[in-house]
Amino acid sequence: MSATAAIDAVLQETVAAGAVPGVVALAADDRGVVYQGAYGRRVLGGEAAMTPDSVFWIASMTKAVTSVAALQLVEAGKLALDEPIARVLPELADRPVLEGFDAEGRPRLRPARRPVTLRHLLTHTAGFAYDMWNADIKRLMERDNVPGIISCRQAALRTPLTFDPGEKWHYGINIDFVGRAVEAVSGRSLEDYFREHILDPLGMADTGFTLGPAQRARRVGMHARLPDGGLAPIDFEVPQQPEFFMGGGGLYGTGVDYLRFLRMLLAGGSLEGARILKPETVALMAENQIGDLEAGVLQTVQPTASNDVDFFPGMSQKWGLGFLINTEDSRHGRKAGSLAWAGLGNTYFWIDRTAKLAGVILMQILPFADQKAVALYGAFEHALYQGRRA
Repeated sequence: MSATAAIDAVLQETVAAGAVPGVVALAADDRGVVYQGAYGRRVLGGEAAMTPDSVFWIASMTKAVTSVAALQLVEAGKLALDEPIARVLPELADRPVLEGFDAEGRPRLRPARRPVTLRHLLTHTAGFAYDMWNADIKRLMERDNVPGIISCRQAALRTPLTFDPGEKWHYGINIDFVGRAVEAVSGRSLEDYFREHILDPLGMADTGFTLGPAQRARRVGMHARLPDGGLAPIDFEVPQQPEFFMGGGGLYGTGVDYLRFLRMLLAGGSLEGARILKPETVALMAENQIGDLEAGVLQTVQPTASNDVDFFPGMSQKWGLGFLINTEDSRHGRKAGSLAWAGLGNTYFWIDRTAKLAGVILMQILPFADQKAVALYGAFEHALYQGRRA
């Protein structure tokens, strides 16, 4: 069986079994697209079939795009990785550290021991956390009525640090501040900056923070996994008139578009004549930037939003400038040193610079790290690598 037929069978059988409502998967090597498939429906019970140009909320897959934008500005000398980011974002000049709560339930705050840098933000070592994976931040936000980050309200960005910058890895709202830094030094909105410097040069016409009529007509609906294992459509959309563009998770886009972005990184920063980053910058993004710290493992405190997260159990995992790095070959095929991440609605990607292979698989299901979605992600990767060996 060819790789294409094997992947088709995996996707088709998973949809037919009702494990996911619909899925789009694509892959490319250093010569071009090697797989493209779409199965199921955009909305469970709906008539519209899933197609390769279906539009998904790609959520935290936005982070890689924002990271590339920031590093373009590092190349241009407008941002620096190791200067205090308060130089361009004064709001981060005196962000305190939350050390817990007193007997009356008031937060215990103290000054941070060192300033936040762009490198801290890009590596999730600044101290910021998401409420779905940090009980103290969840408690503080509930206590003070702080809106969640997906509200795209300025108040969502006012949470304290949970540790001193550089001392731990914890996934959080860091890249939203990176997006604000891009805006501050470029003088452009993040949407306009992306369009001019990344999306248009790469031909990513269906990707953006706001949905146009053509994209809305192809938008995939969000679904919730029910206690009995079934699925139900839910009403969900990122605010279309946001107070800020969510650089950590606000983009909508297609698998076709995102694969072009991945192909650019796979090729060392350029695609079809469009140079986005220098090769040495892409190489820097792929290096371990957190030293002896460990990355990638998250314990949920909001099970409706996310399951526990650990894509490589028992493996040391690192973080580059925008990506999770597996330090050993994966059981599904990707090589050690590959780059990857995902989005809250169960969208996933990886870039294997050794095997010269990149893949993206998109669904719209909550909670994140849904077991059936993760299993399909692994089966897609496995079938792709097995087909290359055949």
